[in-house]
Amino acid sequence: MTYQVLIVDDAEVNLTLFEALVNRIGKCTPIKFSNAKNGLAFAQTHEVDLVIVDYMMPELHGVEFIRLLRATHGKKNVPILMITANDQKQIRYRALDAGATDFLIKPVDKIEFMARVNNLLQLGASQKALSNRADLLAEEVRKATFEIVQRERETVVRLSKAAEYRDPETGAHILRMAHYSELISRGLDMPAEQCSLLLDAAPMHDIGKVGIADHILLKPGRLTPQEFEVMKQHAMYGYEILKGSASKVLQAGADIARAHHEKFDGSGYPDGLQGETIPIFSRIVAVADVFDALTSERPYKKAWSLERASEHIKASSGTHFDPKCVTAFFANWEKVLEIRHCFSDDAPDSVWMATSFMQKV
Repeated sequence: MTYQVLIVDDAEVNLTLFEALVNRIGKCTPIKFSNAKNGLAFAQTHEVDLVIVDYMMPELHGVEFIRLLRATHGKKNVPILMITANDQKQIRYRALDAGATDFLIKPVDKIEFMARVNNLLQLGASQKALSNRADLLAEEVRKATFEIVQRERETVVRLSKAAEYRDPETGAHILRMAHYSELISRGLDMPAEQCSLLLDAAPMHDIGKVGIADHILLKPGRLTPQEFEVMKQHAMYGYEILKGSASKVLQAGADIARAHHEKFDGSGYPDGLQGETIPIFSRIVAVADVFDALTSERPYKKAWSLERASEHIKASSGTHFDPKCVTAFFANWEKVLEIRHCFSDDAPDSVWMATSFMQKV
């Protein structure tokens, strides 16, 4: 390893002396500047292993040099050796506050100079090794976390399919409504972490349908009042299946499953919640789920046109749906159409499992 040692001093005699001493240490490449501003610019834009800087220089003195260098991104830990006169104790205090690592007093002792430079180079190398190790560990943690998230996402998709196999809805419905939900959350300026969580949890909204008898769940005609009361139980079934998990995704899925049929005016089920007492994820999913259900063809109904479905959603703003969620949905209409196209009924589920649609557009 060859160390890059930057020497900044306005006196040529000092530059020549320090260069010679640095060369004697071995495995070092001295880089000299007699102009402090030029030396600072080099240090700010290049990798150096040590900076040796004089205090008394025209245009830019040593303390200000150190302060400006430390304020530069990525230069917090570069060792800095400052050269001062014997009677400049206050200057050394100021330099310490600015970020100096060590000092040498003029006139410079050659043996002491070489020893201090060598020690600082070793210190810098150790700090860099620790930093590299920390970066490596952070990258390994990131990879492991990503793999866990992907496995959890796949589990959610497959879990959601358990309801899908007993319901005439398609897998593409799950993908579309999940991405519509994420789109709405972004339109509401929710934190990115929450948007991603909603994307992962939304597909589980109807998982409770696994508990509904086939003669009701698959009935092609309109349900009787008694049958509809049974169908409404799927919200609580889904909540019971998902609640109590240590997973944030399943926790969010439980809340969504329970409350996505609540209505903004309080006329929904199972708890008759009203307005903002309904969890925000459930208010978002309500818009996304109903819009996609209306615009999708099923064995028991024809698909509504986009215009008719849009009019229905807007007309139900403030009664069925949270007006803010409705506004956010239609404010991004072009992306709604892109999601609808990307996740058609013929699209493979692997498209969603790989990445968020919103990260691709």
